Amino acid sequence: MSYNNLPQLPTYPNRFYNGTDLKSKVLHFISDTCVDLRCNPEKTDEKNTGNYTGTSIKQNMIPYNQEKDTDRLCLENALRHFLESGAKNYAFDVYCCYLEMFMGGYGKTRNMIEMLSEYEMNGSSLLMKHRDHYVHSVYVFALGLAVYESNTAYREAYRNFYNIDNDTSAAHHFLEYWGLASLFHDIGYPFELPFEQVESYFEVKKESRANNPFVAYVNIDKFISINNKINELLKDKKFYGKTFVNTNELFAYNLAAKLKDTYYVTTDSIRTILETKSSRPDVFGYYMDHAYFSAAVLFQKLYGKTAYLDLNNIDPEQFKCRIDAMTAILLHNSLYKFSIGFYKDEEVTKPFQMKYHPLAYLLMLCDELQCWDRTPYGRNSRSELHPFDCKFIFSTNSIDAVYIYDESEIPKIDRFKAEYENWEKNAKTGKCPKLNAYSTMVGENSFLGDIKKLLDTSNICLSISVDTEKYNPGKKQVFLSNSNFLHLYDFAVILNGRYNIMCDKRYSGNTNDLNSLFDLATKEDMENSFEKLSLEYKLSNISQAKSFAKYLDKLGMLYTDRSVSFKMVDGFTDEQLEIIGIMEHHRWLKEHQEMGWIYGNPGDKTEREISRTHTDMIKISPDDQEITEEMARQHYFEILKGDDRAKDKEPMKCMLMLIKQYDGLRIYYLPDRDE
Repeated sequence: MSYNNLPQLPTYPNRFYNGTDLKSKVLHFISDTCVDLRCNPEKTDEKNTGNYTGTSIKQNMIPYNQEKDTDRLCLENALRHFLESGAKNYAFDVYCCYLEMFMGGYGKTRNMIEMLSEYEMNGSSLLMKHRDHYVHSVYVFALGLAVYESNTAYREAYRNFYNIDNDTSAAHHFLEYWGLASLFHDIGYPFELPFEQVESYFEVKKESRANNPFVAYVNIDKFISINNKINELLKDKKFYGKTFVNTNELFAYNLAAKLKDTYYVTTDSIRTILETKSSRPDVFGYYMDHAYFSAAVLFQKLYGKTAYLDLNNIDPEQFKCRIDAMTAILLHNSLYKFSIGFYKDEEVTKPFQMKYHPLAYLLMLCDELQCWDRTPYGRNSRSELHPFDCKFIFSTNSIDAVYIYDESEIPKIDRFKAEYENWEKNAKTGKCPKLNAYSTMVGENSFLGDIKKLLDTSNICLSISVDTEKYNPGKKQVFLSNSNFLHLYDFAVILNGRYNIMCDKRYSGNTNDLNSLFDLATKEDMENSFEKLSLEYKLSNISQAKSFAKYLDKLGMLYTDRSVSFKMVDGFTDEQLEIIGIMEHHRWLKEHQEMGWIYGNPGDKTEREISRTHTDMIKISPDDQEITEEMARQHYFEILKGDDRAKDKEPMKCMLMLIKQYDGLRIYYLPDRDE
């Protein structure tokens, strides 16, 4: 493992990724294959000159390349936590890392991914079939990293496609554009959900969609338009040497160049298909294609508002690679399957190959494989039998996937197997038995068979099997509090603002009074201050905000925006704050250990940030296990002084008031602990 720009390595045992499982392959890719990610060779001398341009708790505080190495470690930790838990909150961290590293900041693009998560969770219960797409997208991202890490044919196809002659450069390039394609491939789902809600109203009676009303989208010309300033750039031969009226034309041009020799499509034929995607769902089997909207939304988020762009510094190669990511998104759902490749027509279909469009190939593969651990929202989806886990073995050019089902469903599975065996013995007469979605893994027209119709898997030895295990819901650490996803970032901004105000020379009051906070700094001031932090410190504030639900659970409390007849919490007792303080100190210690911090007594904050040593860390051997809660408790009482303990307790008093500022959130005692 090589962290060339960090002063020492975090060495606790679970940071060695030599296995063949999904987590090991993903984290080996981030920690080893992506060495020197985003580092600048011209800034190597900053370590020696002292002219730092890297950001920590403030700008120009540490060497530039140390900051980038720390960012990479943040992404590694976020992915590790996510793959160990599958939790939505850790998916949030992965998005934060990617957006900060490659898209200019989470705050600039947060709405499109937060809206997907919240809208999906709240609106999908009206559907017949629907499962999570937010956590799913992060799993897809991780799967793609593992495939790249383990498959030599795919790496070669990717390097050849983009004409990259260096392994490390290719890995960096892949991480950026695969992240764009995978993490945003479903952001257009809010356009599909209303369509499906209307259809579900009639499907209760199992009526044909052709006989019922349906939703269609009109007046989208402005939504998909490409403004004149961007078109001026596109006229340059470094871009495309031509202009485009809208994204339909741009995407069609991009796809035709890649697919015309194999699938006999043209720019005009693809554009015609795209022009009817939103307004004529009846042409496409009465289904609305969220992939079409995902690609269009992503383009507008990146290039729709030129006031926020430095038009003189838009890189042509980056632009074209981003369009590749968008057309990969466009292909992944139904466009390729039913309008280009016709994958179910064995007489005309030609399975999609890596070399045609590497990002699209991988997105289609990983989107199909990622069918485990997806929260079911739709009415039928909630009653179906879905795998809760999948165990992968990634060896060179090979993927073995074992989908794991809850062993409590074994009686249901056994009944299906018996019915299926009888159906086969009777020459497959009558209706084939089904157990959605289990039967698609093992029965007629299998899951693997469909993948092979869709994609050329000659360079990937792919095997699929099933097994049962006892389901353990505890790993997600889901608490009763409604974590109100949309506010985590806001809470983190104000928690950081609270700390800054305590350091303000004008401060003489109580920052647990929100009026006092906003007297010294507006919300805009706090957001600007937060944006100037390094990724490491942003994530630390977000982690502190997320942990509030866990602390309340320990105290027998919860927060929610629903009206409940529980006793409301007006404040914390000293004893409760002490419990919170210990838990917060444990969180802080673990977080810092994972980021490579050790005990030390640096001379000032700059030396502290560069050496990554802190007086509040526990003195342990670098080879020790992770810091336990008991170690944190002992350290809290025996080593920390009063002011240092307050750092762990006081922010949570601030959270008590922050919660009340958002959408009627309130904190309540649980009924059996309301005294």
